[in-house]
Amino acid sequence: MTLGPVMVDLKGIALEPDERELLGHPLVGSVILFSRNYETPDQLARLVAEIHAIRSPALLVAVDQEGGRVQRFQQGFTRLPSMRAVGRRYVGDRGEGLALARRLGWLMAAELRALGIDLSFAPCVDLDYGVSQAIGDRALHVNSAAVGELGVAYMLGMREAGMAATAKHFPGHGAVAADSHVSVPVDRRGWTDIAADLLPYRRMIANGLTSVMAAHVVFPEVDAMPASLSPHWIREVLRGELGFQGAVFADDLSMGGAAAFGDITARAELALAAGCDVLPVCNDRVAVLQLLGSMRRTVDPVGGLRLARLHGRDGLESQALTSDSRWQEGVTAARRCLERPELHLEGERSA
Repeated sequence: MTLGPVMVDLKGIALEPDERELLGHPLVGSVILFSRNYETPDQLARLVAEIHAIRSPALLVAVDQEGGRVQRFQQGFTRLPSMRAVGRRYVGDRGEGLALARRLGWLMAAELRALGIDLSFAPCVDLDYGVSQAIGDRALHVNSAAVGELGVAYMLGMREAGMAATAKHFPGHGAVAADSHVSVPVDRRGWTDIAADLLPYRRMIANGLTSVMAAHVVFPEVDAMPASLSPHWIREVLRGELGFQGAVFADDLSMGGAAAFGDITARAELALAAGCDVLPVCNDRVAVLQLLGSMRRTVDPVGGLRLARLHGRDGLESQALTSDSRWQEGVTAARRCLERPELHLEGERSA
């Protein structure tokens, strides 16, 4: 069975009978987990194994584990610093910053892979223009070249741990004050000004980036539709100009940034037509059921193949992980970032 385009969430810490049926639907291809789905590492490993056992090829299991204020699993995991802390280290010493990015990327991915999770939606490569509270300290830096270098380093660390990276939020969410979780952000910059936001994607694609998440941000000087629903942004810019061949995730179609463009079926159809491979629908089971009952499209085998390529590769088992020197060095680096007083260094903008 080919993996379908719909990504769904779960109610709690164990699969319920109706959820087993849901995950068997041919249009479903992936699952996103939240804090409510986590109790202990052992419980999480069992849940992920159950999800993987439902289908062949296995459903993809993902989570947002960026660090800072976006870390769904905390107790039993290393507390990760925000990406802004990595950017600050880079400003002080470029080599140290790149080493830290790679080390934290490995640490985050290795801890998730030890429990079977395939994918974390990281890193965030939005530029920190100092206007977006939704992004803020999730951003590495305001300088696009710095974000490009750090994004590649973080991605390589994830890859070493057996996990693909997902760069987000394409083409950029950092220059708008509105939060796409609750409204439609509008970025009125022209193409010339937006070009800097694309540089991290160019760098990461050149180094083998395998997935991208598209933003619910409208750039009216370029296209009237949000990037997540725009054939221009996804087919012409991302796939055409930037040459990206990996999987494209829409941001959550339940968010306010997408809700203005029709009901859940209309949004999903627009996202698929634009070139998205994965349609996350989170925290709205009624919408999920409506979508699965009304979608007219059949499963795209090419999109399914792109999704299958995101499955995690063999990682360290939990017992071996904590004795690995890379894990120990990563934990030490993360703790030092959290303990170090925040300094505003030259060349850095705060949110």
